[in-house]
Amino acid sequence: MAGSATRRQKTGTTRGRGAQSAAAGQAGPPLRFNDDPLLWASWLYYEEGLTQGEIAEAMNVSRPTVNSYLADARAAGIVNISIAAERFKSLSVARQLQEHFGLEECLVIPGEGGARSLIDRLGAAGAQALERLVHSGDTVGITWGRTMLAVARAVRRSGLSDLRVVQATGGTTAVIPYTPEACATQLAESLGARCISISAPAIVSSAQARRILLAEPVVSEQISALDAVNRIVFGISSLRPDSTIHQSGFFENSVEQHDHYRRAVGSVAGRFIDAHGSPVEGPLGDRTIGIGLDRLRKVRTRIAVAGGYDKVPAMLAALRGGYASILVTDAATGEGILRADGVQTSAPSAARRARTDRPEIAPRTVIKKFLNAPRDAVSESLDGALRAFPEVIEPIDGSLRAIRSCAAPREGKVGLVIGGGAGHEPCFLGYVGKGLADAVAVGNVFASPPPDRVLTCTRAASAGAGVLYIYGNYTGDVMNFEMAAEMAAADGIDVRTILTTDDVASSPPEQRQGRRGTAGNVFVFKVAGAACDRMYGLDECERLARKANGATFTMGIGLESCSLPETQRPSFQIGADEMEVGIGIHGEPGVLRTGITAADLAVDHICDRLFSEMNLSAGDRVALLVNSLGGTPMMELLIMARRVHERLSARRAVAVRNLVGHYCTSLDMVGASITLMKLDDELLDLLDHPCAGFALSVG
Repeated sequence: MAGSATRRQKTGTTRGRGAQSAAAGQAGPPLRFNDDPLLWASWLYYEEGLTQGEIAEAMNVSRPTVNSYLADARAAGIVNISIAAERFKSLSVARQLQEHFGLEECLVIPGEGGARSLIDRLGAAGAQALERLVHSGDTVGITWGRTMLAVARAVRRSGLSDLRVVQATGGTTAVIPYTPEACATQLAESLGARCISISAPAIVSSAQARRILLAEPVVSEQISALDAVNRIVFGISSLRPDSTIHQSGFFENSVEQHDHYRRAVGSVAGRFIDAHGSPVEGPLGDRTIGIGLDRLRKVRTRIAVAGGYDKVPAMLAALRGGYASILVTDAATGEGILRADGVQTSAPSAARRARTDRPEIAPRTVIKKFLNAPRDAVSESLDGALRAFPEVIEPIDGSLRAIRSCAAPREGKVGLVIGGGAGHEPCFLGYVGKGLADAVAVGNVFASPPPDRVLTCTRAASAGAGVLYIYGNYTGDVMNFEMAAEMAAADGIDVRTILTTDDVASSPPEQRQGRRGTAGNVFVFKVAGAACDRMYGLDECERLARKANGATFTMGIGLESCSLPETQRPSFQIGADEMEVGIGIHGEPGVLRTGITAADLAVDHICDRLFSEMNLSAGDRVALLVNSLGGTPMMELLIMARRVHERLSARRAVAVRNLVGHYCTSLDMVGASITLMKLDDELLDLLDHPCAGFALSVG
């Protein structure tokens, strides 16, 4: 770009925040240019062609701040209608490395860094990368060496929870200050994480000694922690005589041993690789304790931090072998790697092809739906359900809005009646059946069923032992179900009411009784239905239902609002880069609007709140429900479920029962909720009791 006198035209896509760009797999600015806002703003303005408003959004600063950055960049000589050559070269090399080796991201620091040593500057850059990528519940591996210790020292305390740091190899000679133990301990201290060391040497005297050590329960448990590593930061060692691998005591002065490794050009985590990145086998292989190269390649985020021209062959081999997903190095080393692999290095040309402006995407105004007459949507959907599942549900006295289980209530059985507005399908209708609810009263979209309809269901469910009402804590539902209970009492039916209050976002813990009932309904219906099916008495069924509700916690996040059949318009507007945290199931906004994040960060936000509310501890068992609010597909739900399991594992808790899918929706809302029920033997036994509803079946 040097010498360019005009700005580029805007690209076809607007760049988002750095984390989003990386998550989308785009070749975005490498890790925010080492937190150099002047260089970042200059690149986005002069090279990418973004407006100052778009830059403000991308950098998460105000527009006047962007204007100030650009002025300061010109005054400092970073930009003189071009970005200063030395600083821009780092960016150019980073992009070429990222594209050539298929890296997720690449950060290249300038070759000159003042008084600080290259190792210290690489350590600071590696720490920046690690800080941005580590999330709550992660297990972070780290190797050893001068650069790794510099990274560990430079990392700032994260404020994240349930972090673990695992020493990636056994111990080395204590003569060096940058041992595996020192690096892991320092990183754990910097992150505020729990440290898992390996109580064994990295190299032992024989293969038999290795087998004996790995059979020791303590060492075996420590080594098994490597299987949970989902982020790792590692160095790359050359094989020069004064390299880390030599000083750590890996090589003995044996000609025979050296001969086995003549093909080796470098070392990663104490394992030797040839010029193509393939493992080099030798007598040390069966004597080495630590993470293997195959396991290293399976770690989700693999940050290689290394620099120095003497390391070019080793780093090129590691990149060819696919051991790194993110590279942090310096400009001279990066250029050397590219040239060694036959890539011509050059700054992007000022004559780059002009790009056309992106047309603005208008917000949704009309939502297309498969409807006949909107006013008939609820009745037609209920009619469809009755026709589709005639072996499970049937109308009461021909009503489409009062529906009962085909399994007739047994004499002396406590009846279970549930209900609420339409628009949450398959809730509530899908949880009627044997071992579940006996009857359901359905209202209009997001509206409570009237009292007479609830009474009809109550009479159908009553078998002489009383009836339980379970429904969400909403004003209209409370009023209408209470009126129905009074009318049922006049008929001689004893009714007990349990309000579901699982939504942790709707009020603080000390006001649990004021919370909304959302997807946690599913677990409460299941437990109560099992208790009733087992012919427990009314008092016991009520106790168990209340216990289930008290053990259940839910929180939701929305990306797009829902649209009512009558209006076919969004119930509220939300920006393209925003999400609603703590969203409800009746088309209302959440309790907080914030910038959209990657899936793992969204799940972390929910897990942090749920874990705190339920005092989740090591050894706890939970039931997990990852629920679509209507428009979120199974692929995304499974991505979220994956992260919940990672967070549970980090807390050393376990989800012993799992539900993923559409269980309690809000029409077509794009979003999801996560529900956790803290289990004991009694609740787990009731969850496992057989049931047969069209939305939930066990046994």
